[in-house]
Amino acid sequence: MNKKNEEISNLTLSQVELRKENRDREIAFSAALRESGDGYVGPFNTEITLTYKKVITNIGNAYNPITGVFAAPLKGAYMFRISIYGHAPNTAGAAIYKNGERMVIAYDIQAQDRENSSNGVVLILEVGDVVYVRLWANTRIFDNQNNHSTFSGYLLFPLREQEICRM
Repeated sequence: MNKKNEEISNLTLSQVELRKENRDREIAFSAALRESGDGYVGPFNTEITLTYKKVITNIGNAYNPITGVFAAPLKGAYMFRISIYGHAPNTAGAAIYKNGERMVIAYDIQAQDRENSSNGVVLILEVGDVVYVRLWANTRIFDNQNNHSTFSGYLLFPLREQEICRM
């Protein structure tokens, strides 16, 4: 009986350690463009980095609503998504960037009515890599209390050096 109690105690301690270890790996954020009210961003004659000011979730505090930049605190595979919303006849367009390189775009053009688009990407990030969204030149997007235009990301799983295979 004492041996079983000792095994249970060791198992419980292992679970506590595993939970502590995983707490450092809890990274997820979701943010909307406008903190309050409604309005457009753009158009501008050059690309701009969007700052998603209404933070809905920021577990791990890796997203900065002042700069609009996510900085990877942990090496791993991350999932990012953007959604954009606009009104015709203006074009709506934005892209997810990793360290200055465009990864995916969300883009819509309509002659009339509403525009919306979304896209997502899984990225392998090193500690300190940055991910952000840029509004395309000469496009505009809209947001209001319904949070139409959003940027989200989360850690799928951490990686060790030998697990990364680049092509």
